[in-house]
Amino acid sequence: MLRNVKYDAEELWRKDRDHVIHPWTDFSRWDEVGSDIMAEADGIHVYDSRGNRFIDGIGGLWCVNIGYGREEMVEAIADQVRAIPYYSPFNHLSTPPAGLLGAKIAELTPGDLDHMFFGTGGSMANDTAIRFVHFYWNNKGRPTKKKIVSRMDAYHGTTYMSAALTGIAYDKIGFDQADEMVVHVACPYTYRRPDGMTEAEFCDWLVADLEAKIEEVGAENIGAFIAEPIMGAGGVIVAPEGYHRRIREVCRANEILYISDEVVTGFGRLGHFFASEPVFDIVPDIITSAKGISSGYQPLSATIVSQEIYDVLSTPQAEGALFTTGFTYSGHPVCCAAGLKNIEIMEREDIPGHVRKVGPYFEKRLAELGDMPLVGEVRGKCFMLCVENVADKETKALLPPEVNVGGRIADHAQANGLIVRPLGHLNVISPPLVMTEAQIDEFVEILRGAIASTQDDLVREGVWKG
Repeated sequence: MLRNVKYDAEELWRKDRDHVIHPWTDFSRWDEVGSDIMAEADGIHVYDSRGNRFIDGIGGLWCVNIGYGREEMVEAIADQVRAIPYYSPFNHLSTPPAGLLGAKIAELTPGDLDHMFFGTGGSMANDTAIRFVHFYWNNKGRPTKKKIVSRMDAYHGTTYMSAALTGIAYDKIGFDQADEMVVHVACPYTYRRPDGMTEAEFCDWLVADLEAKIEEVGAENIGAFIAEPIMGAGGVIVAPEGYHRRIREVCRANEILYISDEVVTGFGRLGHFFASEPVFDIVPDIITSAKGISSGYQPLSATIVSQEIYDVLSTPQAEGALFTTGFTYSGHPVCCAAGLKNIEIMEREDIPGHVRKVGPYFEKRLAELGDMPLVGEVRGKCFMLCVENVADKETKALLPPEVNVGGRIADHAQANGLIVRPLGHLNVISPPLVMTEAQIDEFVEILRGAIASTQDDLVREGVWKG
């Protein structure tokens, strides 16, 4: 039951349908189905406007890491609003939370990545990173180093530049982006590597693919390589062992900056505040972060750069020249206050340690779904997981897109109190990091039932033999 009913659910549904443009909307069904409106939340659960309760299996959107209903977050945000809700970050102006948060994050980052530019979302963080890369090379006297290497099936955002970095073809239909600035290399999709190739051989092949692309484009024309430690919206794709370290070495050998997009993996999802060094053995030149930085309680992101990059960014390029980039809400005091309190909670409760302890249990329980005929692979790490559904386990063939197998599973799960994210033939899982083993058991059993119901539907409809 909802604790605070302040509106008529049907009227709210109509107003939302008629006036709000939502991200990733299927407009072919929009007028009929509209939105499921989530009205309240607590712990790992959300409640829709009709009072139905669900396990939030997607953590808002990869981001509600500490869970919902944290009263001390509410108080920290309210206290900052009372003190000063906003002030300009331009022209040598600031507020206390920005500096305090910057110093705190600098304690958590690897190497000398101690300088950060605050924004309000992951797309903004990645867009800013590319702007910094171009500024850096321009002022190092290397103005041809403009192109960015990204990967097929990567997801880096939907601003004009970050959309070009994104390598998911489906996300680009009908839109333009700065494609001339980006080149893409192969996706490290281990499950779908070429037949007969071991994982080690696949890693060799991926490194060779990058080296060939650098040879083709010219290292003198490439400013940076960008990669998610684990690819998120592209399907929770985990690269072969040693991949990131070897790619980092290739970049260093060719004077190409390495950007680690930790918008999803940062702030505990893989059991560390930042995953680049402790999990993947790299210290990048730039880290981008958002989502879990404030656990979604306020919009916040950070583009974090090394001392060497900062030294170039902070050197005046002409007499009286300013560093002319920024946003009205850069270093927003309320957002930064939320970020500070979020980190305080995560450290005090050792939420990263909880993820390192419970994450393997989550992986093990979810992997048990591999005994189901529809499940081709269960993959990911800790609290960043994915189920890939296939028509045939042996050939890894997919059901036709119009079958919407991921969507069907998600619908069955939601009907039984669990929200998972459908992405074509995939179901992506990224719940709050505070889930217990008992809650994981409940999660897996609901998802198993949803897959079983979908299998039955497909056989009954004659679109799959089982």
